[in-house]
Amino acid sequence: MPDYQPLDLSDLCNAGLDVLDEKPNTPIGEQLCRGLPFRVNDDPAKCFIAFDKASGGVTIPVNSRATGLILAHRLLKSDLMEGGPLGIPVADYVFRLAGGKEGGKESGEEIRVPIRERFEIGHISLGGKPFIALADRGPVKMRRYAGDNWGDSGKRQTEVTGDYSRGYYLWAWRNPHPDREIESLEVIPAGPPFIIAGLTVSQANEHPFVRQGKREARLTLTDPEDAEKPFDLRVDVDRGIASYVHPLPEASADDFVGDDFAGWGETQNPKSSPAYVEVAAIPSATVTVKQGEETVGEVKWGDVEQKKVVETPRMRVELLDRGRNWVNVNVLDDDTGRPVPCRVHFRSPEGIPYQPYGHHNQVNSNLDTWHIDIGGDLRLGQITYAYIDGKCQGWLPRGEVIVDVARGFEYEPLRTRVKIEPGQQELTLRLKRWVNMNAQGWYSGDSHVHFLSTQGSHTESQGEDLNIVNLLPSQWGNLFTNTEDFTGRPSVSQDGNNIVYVGQENRQHFLGHLILWGLKEPVMPWCTDGPGEAELGGTLEITMSDWADQCHAQGGSVIIPHLPNPNGEPAALIATGRVDGVEMLRHQPFNHIEYYRYLNCGYKLPLVGGTDKMSSDVPVGLYRTYAYMPDQDFTYDNWCNAVSHGRTFHSGGPIIHLSVDGHQVGDTVQVSGPGTVEVQAWSESIFPIHTLEIVQGGRVVASTEDRNGTRRLELKAHVKVDGHTWLAARCAGPDYSSVPHHDGWGRGIFAHTSPIYIACGGEWWMFDRDAAQYMLTLIDGDLQYIRRTAARHEPGTATHHHGEEDHLAYLERPFVEAREAIHRRMHQLGIPH
Repeated sequence: MPDYQPLDLSDLCNAGLDVLDEKPNTPIGEQLCRGLPFRVNDDPAKCFIAFDKASGGVTIPVNSRATGLILAHRLLKSDLMEGGPLGIPVADYVFRLAGGKEGGKESGEEIRVPIRERFEIGHISLGGKPFIALADRGPVKMRRYAGDNWGDSGKRQTEVTGDYSRGYYLWAWRNPHPDREIESLEVIPAGPPFIIAGLTVSQANEHPFVRQGKREARLTLTDPEDAEKPFDLRVDVDRGIASYVHPLPEASADDFVGDDFAGWGETQNPKSSPAYVEVAAIPSATVTVKQGEETVGEVKWGDVEQKKVVETPRMRVELLDRGRNWVNVNVLDDDTGRPVPCRVHFRSPEGIPYQPYGHHNQVNSNLDTWHIDIGGDLRLGQITYAYIDGKCQGWLPRGEVIVDVARGFEYEPLRTRVKIEPGQQELTLRLKRWVNMNAQGWYSGDSHVHFLSTQGSHTESQGEDLNIVNLLPSQWGNLFTNTEDFTGRPSVSQDGNNIVYVGQENRQHFLGHLILWGLKEPVMPWCTDGPGEAELGGTLEITMSDWADQCHAQGGSVIIPHLPNPNGEPAALIATGRVDGVEMLRHQPFNHIEYYRYLNCGYKLPLVGGTDKMSSDVPVGLYRTYAYMPDQDFTYDNWCNAVSHGRTFHSGGPIIHLSVDGHQVGDTVQVSGPGTVEVQAWSESIFPIHTLEIVQGGRVVASTEDRNGTRRLELKAHVKVDGHTWLAARCAGPDYSSVPHHDGWGRGIFAHTSPIYIACGGEWWMFDRDAAQYMLTLIDGDLQYIRRTAARHEPGTATHHHGEEDHLAYLERPFVEAREAIHRRMHQLGIPH
């Protein structure tokens, strides 16, 4: 016999959908309500048993030995919204049981239960949900990948909708004598009108509604072919609910704890197995595991809870719930003993995350997070981290827990095992600083961050031990971001060690992008010349050079981001001296070639590091700029000034140092003539580094290497100088290759200093004919683009922001200036052109 059996009430029905006081779309016919079967008569004119105070009672035959009954019913009228009382009597439900033996005699029993408004029954739309009855539909997962409306994209992040009533409330009555037959249910109306739509008999020894909290289960696909397929698992539960399924890491707990990337993520498992799911269900529920649209297997949840491990021909389901404690966690600086901002990750030995309350186990269900859900959490490969101020709280599993904690590049990351005992509610962790760059006069900043709020920038940068965030509003088609954050002044933390300054990234899809630091007033338009930066149908209204001039007029600094791309106007900006620094966004050969090309042509260009953070899979400051300001107070203006003087190094993890004859980066060393200079360099890192190199004029002239990787490399060399030149230090993986981070870009771990310039017998200068020709070609191409390709208004049809009548002449002017500047240099140097 089925565990739940619906009764046919059609002979007793006396009302149809027209008795309902809202649009009659209430479901009738065979129904599953919270996975339980109900049989509502399918005749729209005669599908309910209707009652009011004036009507007589109705007796519903049951004649079944059962553990209980579940009713689908609802009120038709309520006075609660007019101030009526709560809990008014609606009816008495009288349950009659068959006789049992009492004192050796057969005797029946009558159990009378009062049915009260907002307790056992309720109105669907008025007065609130009942206290001890449930809506006929439970929570529902949103579709994971596609199918919902664009308008629901914000709600999609919730992953689930709450329960709601399609037409009825369900109330369960538990038979106190399950060994005795339930003969009938008599309904005696006593108050406002109501209906009964369905009645289901329970033979199951369980409460028919989910009361157990979610429990974690591991899914292992035992068929190797299934396991190796790209991840695409789904779990459905008929009498309960299951979370989205997520892959578990492939590495063992021992390998994870011993990995070189402690605190900095883990390789994402792209396969379908192993995986985990969280389930809240009643014992009779069927748990169905699907791969794509194919069913891999089905198990009863009660079997999983009882046996802990259940196998089918193609899968294994293991209950991993070991109990849990609500734990208060403190992360302390080992030197000061005070809570320290950082980011944290907690997991079971199997890899199930248990993030602090208020944070996500998976950010946006591990989908893309461009401009979505990017604050307060970080995703590095398999791992989600929570940014905290040194304190957090939430559920942790009992037994062994793996903690993974990091704070930027100057603290030793902590990845270790702890044990949570039953009843334990406190956990203290300690982070150790291995170097204090601020104490040595170096202050770090991210040149390039999007979408975080000002406070979010403070929270995340403090968690990454980053001193400065340049938060950049911009335009993306018809989207404008961070407009509300602009104030024209720095936002400084209470301790004065953390600054967020909202500047701008102004963008043009062909000519290039430009970062404007330290603005007091916005420089508009932010973007120009149509998609993907500006609006659909936009025209070319402004040049990067004009943006740069307006920024400098306010005392700000101009940075070329992700040099050189888009590779249009940067050459003109550099030729005319409008640039205070260039950003290297990736550890790739072309980025180095471009940077060295301009240095070799005699342009002093400080190097900066930034992330271009636009999503939760990039930590703020993963690429950062260290600026040297040993004898100055830490202020935003002083930091920008140090950058513009070239006293910087770019770090994607390592700390790097370079000196030439005792001089620091950004200096110009005067030597009387050809000879040698003494170069000293070292690099140290929380990540393994393999190569440390000295670069002169774009060529490696000295290096040292550890093929196995080490924390520290040192190099001292005498470098030959034949004329004006520059020297820089850099470090990375084997042969200066890229060992990737686990961020969404897979950026390489490396560091690179700004140059030290060597003036050999006079004022420093360099010139490279090929580089100059490259720049002139770019400038000519830009002019051709402006004249022949860029969108524009017809002359005389628009008054432009600059107020000049000849808009084309305005656009061409900086490129003409740049061309003349290069020719002028060639003339001064006596170079034929």
